[in-house]
Amino acid sequence: MSGAPVVRLSGWGRSRVVPGVEVRSEDLEEATRDAALTRGLGRSYGDASLPPRAGARVASSLLADRVLAFDAGTGVLRAEAGLSLAELNRLLLRRGWFTPVSPGTQFVTLGGMVAADVHGKNHHRDGSLGAHVRRLRLRAGSGELVWCGGSENPELFRATLGGMGLTGHILEVELQMRAVPSPWIRQELERARDLDSLLARLREAGARWPYTVAWVDCFARGRAFGRGVVTAGRWAEPGEAPGRPPPEKHRLSLPLDLPGWALNRWTGAAFYGAFYRIQRQGSRIVHPEAFFYPLDALLHWNRLYGRRGFTQYQCVLPDTGDPGPARRVFELLAGLGVRPFLAVVKDFGAEGHGLLSFPRPGFTLALDFPVVEGRTQRVVDHLNECVLAHGGRVYLAKDAFSRPEHFRAMEPRLGEWSRIRDKWDPERRLRSALSVRLLGDEP
Repeated sequence: MSGAPVVRLSGWGRSRVVPGVEVRSEDLEEATRDAALTRGLGRSYGDASLPPRAGARVASSLLADRVLAFDAGTGVLRAEAGLSLAELNRLLLRRGWFTPVSPGTQFVTLGGMVAADVHGKNHHRDGSLGAHVRRLRLRAGSGELVWCGGSENPELFRATLGGMGLTGHILEVELQMRAVPSPWIRQELERARDLDSLLARLREAGARWPYTVAWVDCFARGRAFGRGVVTAGRWAEPGEAPGRPPPEKHRLSLPLDLPGWALNRWTGAAFYGAFYRIQRQGSRIVHPEAFFYPLDALLHWNRLYGRRGFTQYQCVLPDTGDPGPARRVFELLAGLGVRPFLAVVKDFGAEGHGLLSFPRPGFTLALDFPVVEGRTQRVVDHLNECVLAHGGRVYLAKDAFSRPEHFRAMEPRLGEWSRIRDKWDPERRLRSALSVRLLGDEP
């Protein structure tokens, strides 16, 4: 492992690239011994999975991907941190089990899901992943190998859920899986003519459906401003689902970076105008991958933004009983001349168990736009000031441009989290490009 190569590492947004020494081994316990960070599939959008400086050692969890135990009676899974959600679905969905919480891609690892305390379309019902994690095995920053959970090192457990890998290298995850009646989804689509009606229908759908999400057309103007589609779903019952398991999905791949001019206001308006019109309203049975992971149908879709890369700005705005704060974020973007090429809204429930978990009751907005030198930082600054004014916060798994003063103002739990981090890693052996940028760590 001493001869591990130097490789160029980036997040999914590709807005920053850092050379690092990536150590890959089936023995994750050994690989993490001298590493600054553990990295999985690199699907955090910003700099959370990047080394703190050029040439720093990071441990790759991708070869540590074994299922260590599974109780078919209770659904309790124990697996190595490098097991991907795609592989977990392949192994267990046909057997009647699904992850209790799923992000918008299955190309993530269990360790990464815990580090980000991921949320999904069912957050308003079931919370984030941390609510379903039973125990974790870690190599703490001190070098100790420890278990943590509700009754074992509970402070370290809460700091690790959503702690972005900065409280310990996650080695193993024990997770309560969810029994499902069939491997198919009953989906319902409804178009909404403007932003206010879309947010209202999203809330209404959440009262009736366990999985909900809304897509917003940020290219529509006038009375159609903020129009979109609300998607809701549940697991289909055996009597309404096909008798066969869902077939393996064929995926296309984007082979190269598109030129920077390919995504612009005219192509965006044409595409999303057509997309809105062709949405088939009503209820039908759909493949689970089409429902949970629509973007996974196009591999390397981040190349749509070209070599400049892109950022996803994701925030949560506390529940105020009206759509005003969310509307103001979309109006701010319109005033700045920014049209997100992908805008998604979800309805959040209770705050996560992790000390830095992102969710809290309210609406979360996820907004993708290309990185433009000299402009993107200014846009994120304006967005953060707006979110701060409404008592919201940003998602560290997506963030790439927030300033430390904005993050500290958004995060009153940071002091308690830092105290626990100091206890388990007094020398700050665990660091990332994100912790250097936001927490003042030494590179």
